[in-house]
Amino acid sequence: MRKAGIVVAALVPACLVGWAIWRTPSAPEPTSEPPAVVSSASAAPRPSSPSDDTHDDERSYVFRIPSGEPTSLSCEEARTIVDQVRAGLAYAPDAVKASAFAASAADWLDPHGLLTLAKDAPSAQALEKAAPDLLADIEGRRQRSCASATAPGTVLESWVSELRDAFDKGRRAPGTIVAVDAALEPIPPSGSARESAEELGRRAGAFEAAFGRQGKLYADEARRRFFPPLDKAGWARVVLASAVRAYVPLVDPHGEWAPFDEESRIYEVDLASRPPSRLWGRVVLTAIGVRVTESATTPFAIDDVVLSVANVATAGLPLEQVDQLGFASSDAKTPLSAIVLRGGKIVQLEVGQVEEPEPPVRAAGDLPFERVAFGDGDALIVSVKDVRDDLGDDLAGLIADERAHGPRKLSGVVLDLRGNGGGSTDGALSALSLFLPGAPLFAMRRRDGTVEIDRAPVPRDRDRWTGPVATFVDGTTASAAEMIAGALAAYKRGSSVGATTFGKGCAQEYVDDDAHAGVLRLTTLVYALPDGTPVQRIGLTPQVRFPFTPQGEPGAAQEREAKLAHSAPPWRGPDVRDLSVLSARDDTSWPVHGGNVGPCQDAETCKALRLLGGSKRTPIAKY
Repeated sequence: MRKAGIVVAALVPACLVGWAIWRTPSAPEPTSEPPAVVSSASAAPRPSSPSDDTHDDERSYVFRIPSGEPTSLSCEEARTIVDQVRAGLAYAPDAVKASAFAASAADWLDPHGLLTLAKDAPSAQALEKAAPDLLADIEGRRQRSCASATAPGTVLESWVSELRDAFDKGRRAPGTIVAVDAALEPIPPSGSARESAEELGRRAGAFEAAFGRQGKLYADEARRRFFPPLDKAGWARVVLASAVRAYVPLVDPHGEWAPFDEESRIYEVDLASRPPSRLWGRVVLTAIGVRVTESATTPFAIDDVVLSVANVATAGLPLEQVDQLGFASSDAKTPLSAIVLRGGKIVQLEVGQVEEPEPPVRAAGDLPFERVAFGDGDALIVSVKDVRDDLGDDLAGLIADERAHGPRKLSGVVLDLRGNGGGSTDGALSALSLFLPGAPLFAMRRRDGTVEIDRAPVPRDRDRWTGPVATFVDGTTASAAEMIAGALAAYKRGSSVGATTFGKGCAQEYVDDDAHAGVLRLTTLVYALPDGTPVQRIGLTPQVRFPFTPQGEPGAAQEREAKLAHSAPPWRGPDVRDLSVLSARDDTSWPVHGGNVGPCQDAETCKALRLLGGSKRTPIAKY
């Protein structure tokens, strides 16, 4: 089992990346004919060879081009992944409720709201009925070949055939639908699956009628993708894959499994030091392709309807595969062809590798900050909304700039971690290295009792900050952000100001699954602060209480790790602090400000700052 990285982040919004799995995309050869769509069998990428894991590539992620096929697993593969999850968790997993398992599996089984989630879909009931036995089968508690997946597979075969007939009916009689409108409109909302399938058929038929042979190719692909022509055995394998995708987050609220075709969804790629390029940002799924609505990369444009990329038709693709296609195609080693509908015409585009500029020189705007008066100097308030891999570099650059260019001396640095849901351990360690260079920081415990100690790296002398530091925290400060605030407090290096934090003291690792079918994000470690204080399900208690106004979505401040079902239990670790670092405090105390604080952009910032350093005044004699 290859360890690919460690990540710590709050469940909401999502887990963030530490390191990444590096994999070379297997891109099909481009075609010279604009309308051509290669069948999925020929368009499917080859499995990555062992050498792919060690190729010389500086990018954080390299994804493969998705096949476009429904995710499926054999009984043996499903059991292998579930066994790996249960054995690899940092704690003994709780029992899974069949009702929650059935509901989640039905959701994963239906990417477009047609197969199980529609009000007239009979397959949801079949899946619910089979759920107890299906759960027992993938956990290996029944000595059978996952026969429980056969019944819902049989229902799905019949139901999808019925929907395919409805699609064909609409395709034969598109009526007065305008082809361009049909290609641009989002797929019909989930309601009656039969009605939605017929409407999809009408739109595909209108497109076919307008563009002839070219249109027929994409209409055929839409039919095959929305309504896969699988027999009951094929659908049983799809049911098993959906069961595994449902199972993992039910035993690990921070965990997930994804097939290689959709592994990009596992990672928070934008937080990598070198995030992968992409062909588009947001897209809307339509009957015949995907319409680009945000962040189109050359040669694409906003409102292009992408019909195919790298010979993979986009109609009927799950959104997860659409996203991965955008990543993988942008990083392909050789140029690829894309077919789009633009201005009412089908156009072929040549997609070369998106040029990545040299790593930019960090500007002050990369980390929002505010410099305010504090006593006879200034305090630098840095807003850190997530813990990126390169947070240490960003902080070092900002502090150096402000040291050199401020009108007054820099008296202290405040890391505002309110609303920070976490990020990578690398990012937390690199940030802490500026304040606690080389110090042992976090004991991290695996389920077998093995304890690993994370240590801060040693930065360049000019990057170190030996002056006062503090943190602002609240109920949405989580995970890697809690690491930063907690380590500074444990070493008495910097006080935290605010409210009790989220309490996520566990870490996830990315690993290829043992079935060689996909990637797991799994909670494998529980950590403690340098003095052994547990974080998991408890959170940090700030040294200075201050009632900051809650940030983010309503109710977010009340969410806590302890409220998450099946999350890891707390763990008190050993005291790993280096006594020499603990005693070397020198000028780390905040100076007396004498009431001279601010002005601040936010009045609360000034109020919180005044709690640091005190406000001693020269006594005035009274007569």
